[in-house]
Amino acid sequence: MSRVQTVTVAEGDGDQRLDRWFKRMFPLINQGHIEKMCRKGEIRVDGGRVKASTRVETGQQIRIPPLPEGEAPPPPKRTRITDADAKMIRNCVIYRDDHVIALNKPAGLAVQGGSGQSDRHVDALSEALMFDLDEKPRLVHRLDRDTSGVLLLARTRLAAKALTAAMRHRETRKIYWAIVAGVPTPYLGEIKYGLVKASGHGKGGEGEKMIAVHPRDIDATPGAKRAHTLYATLFRVGSRAAWIALEPVTGRTHQLRAHMAEVGHPIVGDGKYGGSGQENMGDGWGAQLGGIISKKLHLHARMMRFEHPHTRKVITVTAELPDHMANSWDTFGWTPDLAADDPFESLQ
Repeated sequence: MSRVQTVTVAEGDGDQRLDRWFKRMFPLINQGHIEKMCRKGEIRVDGGRVKASTRVETGQQIRIPPLPEGEAPPPPKRTRITDADAKMIRNCVIYRDDHVIALNKPAGLAVQGGSGQSDRHVDALSEALMFDLDEKPRLVHRLDRDTSGVLLLARTRLAAKALTAAMRHRETRKIYWAIVAGVPTPYLGEIKYGLVKASGHGKGGEGEKMIAVHPRDIDATPGAKRAHTLYATLFRVGSRAAWIALEPVTGRTHQLRAHMAEVGHPIVGDGKYGGSGQENMGDGWGAQLGGIISKKLHLHARMMRFEHPHTRKVITVTAELPDHMANSWDTFGWTPDLAADDPFESLQ
């Protein structure tokens, strides 16, 4: 492009960084070139100088200087999704419209890649969830690899912005089901231990293990963040185990797992926080029940209630239990319809 032009930010393209807008409009131009043009004042917004990080809004006028001609850079690497994986991730869809997709994420499937991770995770597989749109859905929250259940994805940038804001301002509700070792009392309660990431590696600091901090010590503990969990004991197996509902008021890493372990009732199958024992040696139960009960993590995101980013109607999505948890429910003679839809209704 050998001439100066002025481009108006279109509806739906506002409220994003200038460099991101620019690369969507002119994919041949790299980040370094955008920043250089901003420093020299060649790119302007409504006549004013800007930085690459400046946020642009719908209707603003962006001055575009002459841009170099040239061949397009190689296309970004795309994950090769097998037919089997594409079918698997599409079968996980439990809600879909033009703006939102909800999955019942299987236990054992990571949400995103990371160090040592393969390309087989929800973020990569979401390319198989484009359906009739030309862009893949965006993640708006996370679940641990071994946690199953409701996972929301936004199908457009505007939907992602609205859902992310709703999560940040706690305008969504999530209810999890779990089996824990022992029986928490009182049967309806809350846990307010802070959480801080363990340092180092190995025992006490493996991966992203979180350490619970007493509420009185949170302010004095570097890196500690406040965390708040509601729990309700729904049914129990003598004094040995219980089916509980959990609602995270805050959304810290491993919050539910760390909180239940801290009060002596680790989630069944949670070796990281509850160990591999089956007994209570005076400092809380081990995380295994033994017998025919699966050693997998028994934590499931059962329900999510959120305001739809476009219609503003309240949507409730419910996910069926994964096989290993359904088998445990059968063993104990429980059925999902025994539980109230919202065991925390009296606390709202």
